[in-house]
Amino acid sequence: MPPFDIAVLTTGDELLSGDLADTNTGTIAAILARHGFRLRCSLSVPDQEKEIEAALRYLNQHAQAVIVTGGLGSTGDDLTARAAARALGRSLVINEEALEMVRSWFSSRNRPMEPNNERQALLPQHAIPLPNPLGTAPGFWIKERGCELFFLPGVPSEMRAMFEQAVLPLLQSRHPGREPLQQRSYKFFGLPEPKIEQLIPYHQLPEGVEVAFGLDYPLVVVKLKAGGEGADFRLDQAEALLLQQLGDYLMARDGQTPEGNVGQLLTGAGLTLALGESCTGGLIACMLTSQPGASNFLERGAVTYADSAKLDWLQVPLPILRQHGAVSEPCAKAMAEGLRRVADTDLALAVTGIAGPDGGTADKPVGTVFIALASPQGTHVKRYRFHGERQKVQRMTAYMALEWLRRYARNSLAESA
Repeated sequence: MPPFDIAVLTTGDELLSGDLADTNTGTIAAILARHGFRLRCSLSVPDQEKEIEAALRYLNQHAQAVIVTGGLGSTGDDLTARAAARALGRSLVINEEALEMVRSWFSSRNRPMEPNNERQALLPQHAIPLPNPLGTAPGFWIKERGCELFFLPGVPSEMRAMFEQAVLPLLQSRHPGREPLQQRSYKFFGLPEPKIEQLIPYHQLPEGVEVAFGLDYPLVVVKLKAGGEGADFRLDQAEALLLQQLGDYLMARDGQTPEGNVGQLLTGAGLTLALGESCTGGLIACMLTSQPGASNFLERGAVTYADSAKLDWLQVPLPILRQHGAVSEPCAKAMAEGLRRVADTDLALAVTGIAGPDGGTADKPVGTVFIALASPQGTHVKRYRFHGERQKVQRMTAYMALEWLRRYARNSLAESA
């Protein structure tokens, strides 16, 4: 089957200034891929009528379908409908069907409709309105010179609902029989991307299985893709080969999260946990409690940033702080052991370090972090040197702490089996 060229055009000054990330393109691309379509290109333009018009003219000539997001609101910088009318040589008119959609949205919610909202029914002549179940702005659909153009709001939740409910069915009805592309993703921690690529047994992978890489710092994301008949079976084979080489470093797959998996492992092993965080400022506790069921294993979490908190809450002896400092192996060890005594939990994990950008010394440069885990078997402490700006050091520390917990809980389950 010949390729079907689909393009995305996103509009908005905030997308080009860095104030707002463009998530719509990724959402559309992922939905298209799951249904056998592939996005060929994407463009972003500012809220300027001439820029939008020029982009629409170009894409209308080079794609068979164009999905446009943004600029359908009721304010003065919402210019997409007018730019579309100019680009396609059509008049801008009040679309009665679209106007009824806007009125119904306000009426169903017993809210007064502002005069400006009528602007959302100004569409290019002969445009077909698309209902918006979540917002006031209708979308619309136009066919011009063999190209179908779909115009959707820029609000991600509204865009996604309208794309799945209105646009995707239209694409499928006009271009049926496409084999969905199946994908599986795996998040690895502890190895750099080049090393992971070296360990993937490409020569053994079944024919038609593609490998792609992504980065969700500090996780390396590996994606396996396959389409057509027998895709599931070939992905099963590829997965087995991949995990044979890298399974020990797997933190999550597909819709899972590392913190969710760690929580399930701790719950399954019947382990309770207390956290003492300094340089991460509660990030580890936040990650673990973002998943349901955290109360099954997490007894408490303490952000002990100042020395006084380490003394009062974690019972770190004052001589350790005076002699070795808060960022030291003895302090991390004392933090974990003191917390375990106070909380009476199976495990107590403590982190202390210098996240930066200031505070480093020749002996303890920025990025120096100590992690300690107190357990019935004793206390294990290790020094790390993480690189990057402050948020990267904190994020790397949190994931390394989760990795410690993952491995401990996994080993506990294996020993009890």
